[in-house]
Amino acid sequence: VLAGGALLGSAGTASSFASAGATPMALGALRLSVGAVALLAALPLVGGSMRGALALWRRVTVWVMAVCTAIFQPLFFAAIERAGVAMSALLAIGAVPVFAGFVSWLVLRRRPSLSWAGATAVAVVGLAMRSSSELRSGDALGATMALVAAFAVSCYVVAAKIELARGTHGVEMPAAAYALASLLLLPAAATQPLGWVVSLRGSAVVLYLGVVTMGLGNALAIRGMRGLAPPVAATLLLSEPVMATLLGVVALGEPLSFVEGVGVVLVLIGLVWQARAAVDAESS
Repeated sequence: VLAGGALLGSAGTASSFASAGATPMALGALRLSVGAVALLAALPLVGGSMRGALALWRRVTVWVMAVCTAIFQPLFFAAIERAGVAMSALLAIGAVPVFAGFVSWLVLRRRPSLSWAGATAVAVVGLAMRSSSELRSGDALGATMALVAAFAVSCYVVAAKIELARGTHGVEMPAAAYALASLLLLPAAATQPLGWVVSLRGSAVVLYLGVVTMGLGNALAIRGMRGLAPPVAATLLLSEPVMATLLGVVALGEPLSFVEGVGVVLVLIGLVWQARAAVDAESS
């Protein structure tokens, strides 16, 4: 899960290298489509099949995953336009573990542990500190969009856990969900300018976003969820902003203040705390 979150966290840095004319909606839709194709193509190599993946479209939980995946992109990018990158990321990423805890409690009747609450609190405070210098108030609608996006991710995580508990193949499941989500986003993607994709830079960015951050990143995250409760997995996915920060500093030369650095350290402490608690729970 940590590795998957780290790969997901490289998406923002990679998208900054996209060609001029690339819109957030186009990047999100193409990332989703390429990720779906990559996972479907890899199925024979990991003991799965395209027929098995497409058969999952008959399951309600896979539809939940697909719808949540499809609505996250437009809501998140619309939130960025209204409330800013930092505020949207703080709400859309930081609220996921909290929502996942409540959704898991409601749907699976599984009460989150005290160690999860503590580790999540530390990591979310760290995320807020990391974003402190970039926060702006924006408007209430933008913040609401970011929170709804976070809720969509939490529902995705719980639905994925339900499928894993049924013994569903760990790669067939995201492949089915992303292929279905791509079809749902097709009308919106068709309205976006796509000429930039044929350039070398545009193609490279889209391939990286789709194959690495969407395909491999999510496949690793879902595989890791098999032995974890949904709230725990959601908290571990907070490794995403840590990777995004490190890549921003190293690859893009972005400055990092003392407070932001402390925030990153707190996120790491929360992740280590949660990972250790998960290992201890599995051992017992």
